[in-house]
Parts: sequence; C-alpha cells; structure tokens
Amino acid sequence: MTMTSTSTSTTSASSPRVALPAPAPLLSGAGWGAFLLALIVVCAVAPVLNLMVPADSVFHLSDYAVALVGKIMCYAIVALAMDLIWGYTGILSLGHGLFFALGGYVMGMYLMRQIGRDGNYKSDLPDFMVFLDWKALPWHWTFSDSFVATLILIVLVPGLVALVFGFFAFRSRIKGVYFSIITQAMTFAAMLLFFRNETGFGGNNGFTDFKRILGLPIATPSMRMTLFVLTGLTLLGFFLMARWLIRSKFGRVLQAIRDAESRVMFSGYNPLPYKLTIWTLSAVMCGVAGALYVPQVGIINPGEMSTAASIEMAVWAAVGGRATLIGPVIGAFLVNGAKSWLTVTAPEFWLYFLGALFIAVTLYLPQGVVGLVKKFREGGGQ
Repeated sequence: MTMTSTSTSTTSASSPRVALPAPAPLLSGAGWGAFLLALIVVCAVAPVLNLMVPADSVFHLSDYAVALVGKIMCYAIVALAMDLIWGYTGILSLGHGLFFALGGYVMGMYLMRQIGRDGNYKSDLPDFMVFLDWKALPWHWTFSDSFVATLILIVLVPGLVALVFGFFAFRSRIKGVYFSIITQAMTFAAMLLFFRNETGFGGNNGFTDFKRILGLPIATPSMRMTLFVLTGLTLLGFFLMARWLIRSKFGRVLQAIRDAESRVMFSGYNPLPYKLTIWTLSAVMCGVAGALYVPQVGIINPGEMSTAASIEMAVWAAVGGRATLIGPVIGAFLVNGAKSWLTVTAPEFWLYFLGALFIAVTLYLPQGVVGLVKKFREGGGQ
C-alpha cells in the first residue's frame, strides 16, 4: 500500500501542467497609436479645420466634406456590424438595411416632432399628416417627443425585431443562402410597408425638413460638427467593443460556429444563444448608425431598406476584408468615397462598377484590401 501511494504521488508530482496562453492585449502598441491618432483627428483636428480655419484657406475642411465623412462613418459602423455577423460568425445577412432604417426612422420621428409649428401648415402634427387629413398622432408616435425615450427606442426597436426574427430563424437551423434570402425578403416586405401612407411613416417621401435637435438649430456648423464628433466616437467605441468581444471566449465560440457548427454542437455548446446574441447586437449597431445618419443627411425614407442598400453593406465588408474588423471600416470608406465621386462624374456607371467590384473581390481578393496588404508585407519580409 505504501509503495502504491508513493508511486501515485510521484506520478502526480511529475505530470506536466497545462500552461494556458496569456490573454492577448486588446490592441498592439501600433494599434493603440493608430486609435489615438484617429481619436485626435475626430475630436480636435477636424473641428479646428472646419470651424476655425478660414474658408479660403487650403487647410479648411468644408461643410460638404464634414457631412460626407460623417455619413461614411455611419456606414463604417454598419460594416463593422456586418463583419461581426458575417466575417466572424459566417452568417451572411442581406437585410441589415432594415435595422439601419429602423434606427433612422426612430430618430426621424423625434426630429419631426421638434419642428413643432414651424412647418408649412403651422400645426402640431407633421406636415405630411396634415396633408393626409390626420387628426391625431398614431400610437407608435407616442414617445416621439422625448429625446430619452428616442435613445432607448433606437436600441430597442431594431434589437427586438432582430431578436424575434433571429430566434425563429436560428431555432429552425436556417443557414447559408436560405438565411440570406429570407433576410432580404423581410427587408423588402418592410420597405413595402413603410411606403404606405396609412402606416404613418411619411410614405414615399419619408421624413425631411428637420429644423432642431434638443431645441437647438440642426443646420448650424457647430451642430454639424457635434454630430460628426459623436459619430466618430461611436465608431471608435464600437470598434473597441468588437475587438474585445472577438478576443473573448464568446468570440472564439462564434468563430468555431463559423468554421464547424456541427462540431461545436458535439462539443456541448448550443449555437442558438451565441448566434442570437451576436445577431441582435449587430442589429443594434446598425440602428445606432441609422440614428446618427439621419440628422447629418437630413432625410430618411424607405429607400434605405432597398435590396441594393443591404447588398452594398455586404460589399463594404467584402472589399475591406472579412474577419479583420478594420477591413470593413476601410471598405466602407473606399466604396462610398468611390460612389460619391462616380455618382457625380459618371452616375450611369456606378451600379456597373459596384457589381464588377464585388465580382472582382470575390474571385481575386477573397481576403479583401487588408488581405492584399498582408500579402505584400509577407512578400517584402521574404
């Protein structure tokens, strides 16, 4: 008995311990440097160049440039959301335009109420309701005069829609191209619903002619810059959140679901709560982006739910590079920068360019722009 106990003790003492890898830092030194540089540009450089540098100076940042970059930063938030659901979880959604538009409509309803009696009909009701002979606000406009309630609904409305839709879709194990098709069908059905005048969402014209936000004029340079800075901070905040999420255990399970969902199930994990959580979070990010987009662009209509709009969101992620986080952000800036230029110089060729770009990236650049840069770096190192 003594010999057995000694042998067991010796074996236990000599057995090697499994060394767990140290948690990786959220960002590398260079990454933090780039992040701080972006923070300084958004919060200090851009406001100074726009508000303090004279308009005739070569260093002046025009109001047009501020509005354009602010709009593209909203798109970059959507591209980041697409990367979480598509790049890291393997779920291609062609319906994220719905969540973007829902957040935009919630903000648009608040901005319409802020017009007050300054509309063409001098009524407490929005002009389009007076034109359609509405006598009172519909029930879903109940909290539209409260900014706090608006902020809550910006998160709640797209989040609940995504939660309900995702629960039934993921529980039924719908995946692949079938999931992409039903997300597009859902978005198209919502677009047709919002086009109807009797739904109380402005019909084909949507909401526009905004005048104030929080009682302050919305068209002033200072308010425009405030919205620009808020959008930039939101983008940077979501990027850090996504980076932390992907490096956590939750993120590793998402990537395992993307690569081999059946093996994840055999390992004892239920994919449903993981997929449903990241799907809902992605929808909320799009809703926030839509809410920031509307006051900067000055309009929201059902066109934001169009099939082309949702496909473009997937193109941004593909062009930049899926499963990289920074890639889709770069892709959103590249594609929308090209769109702003082409729609002025050659508007009839924009859609052809977009289609050709998506095909070229799929065939020749499966890792996107970020993957191409990595290849060049590896080639230079060799």
